Amino acid sequence: MGLALVGLTALALSAGAALAQDPERMDQVARAALEAEEFSGSVLVARDGEILFDRGYGLANREWNIPNDGDTKFRLGSVTKQFTAVAVMILRERGLVDLDAPVKTYLPDAPAAWDAVTTRHLLSHTSGIPNFTNFDDYEGSRTLPATIDSLIARFRDHALEFQPGEDWDYSNSGYILLTAIVEKASGQSYADFVAEALLQPLGMSDSGYDSHGAILPRRASGYSPTAQGVVNADYIDMSIPQGAGALYSTTRDLLKWEQGLFGGRLLRPESLALLTTPVRDDYAFGLFTREAGGDTTISHSGGIEGFNTHLAYDPARRITVVVLGNLNGPGPDRVASSLMALARGETVTLASERRAIPVAPETLQAYEGVYELAPTFTVTMSVVDGRLMTRATGQDAFELHAEGPDAFFLTVVDAQVTFTRDASGAVDGLVLHQGGRDMPARRR
Repeated sequence: MGLALVGLTALALSAGAALAQDPERMDQVARAALEAEEFSGSVLVARDGEILFDRGYGLANREWNIPNDGDTKFRLGSVTKQFTAVAVMILRERGLVDLDAPVKTYLPDAPAAWDAVTTRHLLSHTSGIPNFTNFDDYEGSRTLPATIDSLIARFRDHALEFQPGEDWDYSNSGYILLTAIVEKASGQSYADFVAEALLQPLGMSDSGYDSHGAILPRRASGYSPTAQGVVNADYIDMSIPQGAGALYSTTRDLLKWEQGLFGGRLLRPESLALLTTPVRDDYAFGLFTREAGGDTTISHSGGIEGFNTHLAYDPARRITVVVLGNLNGPGPDRVASSLMALARGETVTLASERRAIPVAPETLQAYEGVYELAPTFTVTMSVVDGRLMTRATGQDAFELHAEGPDAFFLTVVDAQVTFTRDASGAVDGLVLHQGGRDMPARRR
């Protein structure tokens, strides 16, 4: 189950019954995810410095029945990467890091295979260095303390996946190397430099590098869903994620971060522009910058044992959306997408609010065919017993329900399909709307 990319959800963007920018509607969106057992955490929405919405959902600690709120501390996972990228840019402004210098400039014992790898490649996931968290032995080693050198040793002898700059592939390994570069160039530990150069200037007193051993007031416990119910998340030693995913924060501190970063308090304008300009596949430096429907969203998600997070910013409207969750799953991404839509004045329809309309079988036949979402992933549409059925590669067939002209939705997962037509009016493709993403597919 899951169609193209993601699983169950209770939220979806569409036209429907909603009052945009209404805190009560924002609450309904987040509460629907909570009630579907897809989300537990804290959310915050602000526009132009004004907080529109700031609430907690579910429990920070289920064993003690302690609720989440805006002061609850969550592990950020890969939302950390933008902090690492900003740290590198600050060191660049100080003349201590050259983005186009070989990694070997800062890490002299780097293997010969990395001779063409630069700091810029690491920041943008275009280095070709394989992602060590995808290795077969990662699950068995994530509970053991590590040093930067021992982490680098895990992937330094692996072949590059592609020549630097020629492709894109998300790599935590690259951000481990950036952690080492920050430490080498600054002469400080990564945690100390981030605290001194990023967090303290913005008054982010509820943020820092997480440690299992530290006594950290108001820290949320992390949980994971299973077929038998929610359980405590697996352990990970926090020396493993480093600058790829080891920071913690709160929704309110992350509002300070967005205001400080995009308000010019950390970087010069040219550095901020470089940080947020996509290099490849919408990825800039530690951030995705995506354009859709005339809107720009600068964002990043995070995932680590027990936590999923999402931080997004609309630079034109100065909207910040923060969703921090302590229950693993795609809920925070979906909630964030819907809250951003509401903050922009758009509408959101909950899955429970969708209504199917009848469509004649002969009309449905126009949609039959195979649609290619990726070279190895297709969606096949066929009419069976008067119903439009969709089958994704390797998955079961599910019924699509019509809700408007060329517009359909599924009930087994929260996903929608909009069919597109060419100039002659013939169906030539579709767009799959799922998990806050719009994924086009051409008809074969």
